[in-house]
Amino acid sequence: MQSYLDFEKPVADLEGKIAELKSLSGDARAVTIDDEINGLTARADQALADIYRKLTPWQKTQVARHPQRPHFSDYIKGLITEWQPLAGDRKYAEDPAVQAGFGRFNGTPIAILGQEKGNTTETRLKHNFGMARPEGYRKAVRVMDMADRFNIPVISFVDTAGAYPGIGAEERGQAEAIARCTEKCLEIGVPNLAIIIGEGGSGGAIAIATANRVLMLENAIYAVASPEASASILWKDAARAQDAANNMKITAQDLLGFGVIDGIIPEPAGGAHRHANTVMTNAATAISTFLRDFPGTKSRLQVREERREKFMAIGSTLN
Repeated sequence: MQSYLDFEKPVADLEGKIAELKSLSGDARAVTIDDEINGLTARADQALADIYRKLTPWQKTQVARHPQRPHFSDYIKGLITEWQPLAGDRKYAEDPAVQAGFGRFNGTPIAILGQEKGNTTETRLKHNFGMARPEGYRKAVRVMDMADRFNIPVISFVDTAGAYPGIGAEERGQAEAIARCTEKCLEIGVPNLAIIIGEGGSGGAIAIATANRVLMLENAIYAVASPEASASILWKDAARAQDAANNMKITAQDLLGFGVIDGIIPEPAGGAHRHANTVMTNAATAISTFLRDFPGTKSRLQVREERREKFMAIGSTLN
C-alpha cells in the first residue's frame, strides 16, 4: 500500500478515486469507466509532476525519509552479485546498522559500505534505524583496509540520520571511531565513490562519504546536523525543523552549487519510493561511469591527492 506524505494529498485523493473506479470496473452492471480512469490517471500523474517540480527543502527531507524509499539492502539486491557481508570489528562486536563487505558490480569486484535502516519494525530495531555505533565504523575501516590491500574500488551507500548518540557508544569512542573512518576514506589508495541515497546526516554520514566522487539522489539530503537538531541548537525548539531545513542548504541542488558534491542522480516525479527500478538503473549508470572513467587512469598517490584536494577546496570560493 502506497504511503503518502502530507503534501501529496491531492495525488492521494485522485489515486483513491482511481482505485474505487477500478474496483467497479469488474462489475458487469457498471458502465464503461475506462475513459474516466485514464483521465484521472493523467491528472494524478500531472499533479505528482507539478508537486515534485517545486519541492521545498523540508519536503525533500520528508521524501528522503520516506519509509518506502529503497535502502541499502535494496541496492545490494538490485545491483550487486556475489554479495559477501563481513561481520564484526575484531575489537568489540557486530553492528548491524553498518553493512560492509565485497561483491561484484557487472562482474567487477568492489568493496561496499552502507547504513541499513530496515523496512519493518523488526528490521528497523535490528539495524538501529541506520544509526551506527563505534564498532560499525571500525568494521568499515576493516573492509576499507582489505579493499586497499587488494586494490579493489570502494562504493558507499549513505543513508543515516546520524551516528548513534547513546551513552554506550560514547563510552566506546564514537567520535574517535568516526574520525578514524573518515581518515581511512582519505588514506586509501583505491578510488572510492559515495552515493547519498536518503539522509546524509552529520559525521555519521561523512565517515563513509569522504570519497573521490560524492553523488546524491535528486531528493536526498546531506547536512552537518538534522533539521530537528539544528532547530534545537539555533532556537531551542525542535518544532522549528522546517525553518531550519529551508535555510540550511541541504538539498542536492544546493550542495552541487557549492561544490560539496560532484553530481546528482535523477529521480522520476514521485521519488525513489515510487520508482525504485528506475532509480536503481540511474544509480547503476553512475557507478558504471565511475568504474569506467576513474580506476586505472591514476596512481595510488594521485587518487589520494585528488581526494584531498577535492575536500580542501570545499568552501574556498564561497562569497
